[in-house]
Amino acid sequence: EGFSSVKCFLSLYRFQACVYFASVFQAMSCGIHYLASVFMAVTPNFVCGFPGNVSGVLFHNSSASSIEDIWTLWTSTENYIVVQLENGEIWELDQCSRSKREVTLDLAYEYKGNKSVFPCSDGFLYDDTKWKSTVVTQWDLVCDREWLAKLIQPTFMLGVLIGAVIFGDIADRLGRQRVIWFTSAGQFVFGIAVAFTFDYYSFVIVRFLLAMVSSGYLVVAFVYVTEFVGIKARTWASMHVHAFFAMGIMIVALVGFLVRTWWVYQIFLSIATLPFVLCCWMLPETPFWLLSEERYEDAQKVIDTMARWNKVSTPCKVSELCSVQQDDPACGRTGDDDTSSAKKHNILDLFCNWQIARRTITVWLIWFTGSLGYYVFSLSSVSLGGNEYLNLFLIGAVELPCYIIACLAMDKLGRRNTLIPFLILSALICVLIMFIPQDFNTLIILANMAGKFSIGVAFGLIYLYTAELYPTIVRSLAVGSGSMMCRVGSVVAPFCVYLRSIWIFMPLLLVGIMALLSGILTIMLPETLGKPLTNTLVEATEMGRNKKSCSEKTPPAHSGAASEKIEMFGQERVSTDK
Repeated sequence: EGFSSVKCFLSLYRFQACVYFASVFQAMSCGIHYLASVFMAVTPNFVCGFPGNVSGVLFHNSSASSIEDIWTLWTSTENYIVVQLENGEIWELDQCSRSKREVTLDLAYEYKGNKSVFPCSDGFLYDDTKWKSTVVTQWDLVCDREWLAKLIQPTFMLGVLIGAVIFGDIADRLGRQRVIWFTSAGQFVFGIAVAFTFDYYSFVIVRFLLAMVSSGYLVVAFVYVTEFVGIKARTWASMHVHAFFAMGIMIVALVGFLVRTWWVYQIFLSIATLPFVLCCWMLPETPFWLLSEERYEDAQKVIDTMARWNKVSTPCKVSELCSVQQDDPACGRTGDDDTSSAKKHNILDLFCNWQIARRTITVWLIWFTGSLGYYVFSLSSVSLGGNEYLNLFLIGAVELPCYIIACLAMDKLGRRNTLIPFLILSALICVLIMFIPQDFNTLIILANMAGKFSIGVAFGLIYLYTAELYPTIVRSLAVGSGSMMCRVGSVVAPFCVYLRSIWIFMPLLLVGIMALLSGILTIMLPETLGKPLTNTLVEATEMGRNKKSCSEKTPPAHSGAASEKIEMFGQERVSTDK
């Protein structure tokens, strides 16, 4: 049934299909920029620099004429390199300090005599066998400046959080089309600008702006495509916006493998979606937003264009649609009264009673856990051993089937019955990884892919499930607040990954605990499959207490001839709530 819906969408809704694929193509750039730092901010092996020219290098029992020949033997950060300069001085080079030997008669690795310790005032020497240049080597973000490197991804995610809030609001005020234009151009401009930043602070600021426009595009594009796509294919279309994001992650792995200089790498990533920037101005505004702004003539033009593309002989007339809505008793009841009451709703309404409050806490926890697990598995994939480029590529590729499974399961088994097992499964996988010996790299990578798969199903499903759990009057507020918890999880995720330095399994332990707790609490949530959307908090509360009576008594959120006509053009109202 799911595949037939997609086939119907592609064959009968040509206009919507073109708009959809054009819009989600740019979502790849969001995946690209979100994960670009995994290779751009790599910290290679390094030691202190030395004052002079080298005549000999010693590392344990191996000698060489240059330090570059020693890097292949480097196995631990606790190692040090002994160098003899042309003036006869012998230095021991550690990562964050260097020692000058007082006795220089014999060049040996072990030395028990007196040494003078000096700071790394001559800079650092980096292993460039994998990466010719990274932002870490560019601005020496090591030792006492290491914390600056660790702030690169969290500050980007902070920009993601702020951008989602700002551009989501702007899109409601100025329209989806303008925001898509601006954020698309912004991703290209700021993406290129990052490559030409002159110091660390300008780099972080420009990447912060890049994060804002990337997040803004992803949020608005999600609303944009759901307002165009018909209800029959909406679940599949909305879920697979995430699939294009995953393809962006795969592009990061491919470009990272081919390009080993960070600013060239950044340029290649930024121009990957240039074709969309050049043609995004052709995308129309959504008729739904135009109607909400009472721009009826503009809405009619878009609808007529959709009708011509879709070969509809009798296109919907805005005047008829408005008259139907005015004559509909349901619409009459939800007119000025709802408008005035909607203004009074705030975040506290998500805690109006115990049933709704428990639901809100659980939903927020799922949003947070999904985002935390998603980015912990993605960011830590390059540290699993083996080929880090292949690891990241596979972590992105595993998402593609996961969204297909999610769509099929949520329509067959239900939203809750799909969410619970995949959350608990991700927790079990986190525990399983802890018991896999570190020498079994292939098994560890496969287990991490399974963890990313299971958390990806939950992460993709929660968008739609949240919209169905709450009534119309607070639905946007519920999804928006959940999205904020998702952004908080993405900000926390990089710090969680850094806890590997304390205990290698600490990130997995935290994700596992959160996933298990979320899965257990999800049992108390009501199932929403096949049930009409609720309109009031009373109806939403009853859905949690008595599932059968709720499904029988709750009227559809949108009914009547107006909704039927809008559906032809993919304009059913629930899309904006999502």
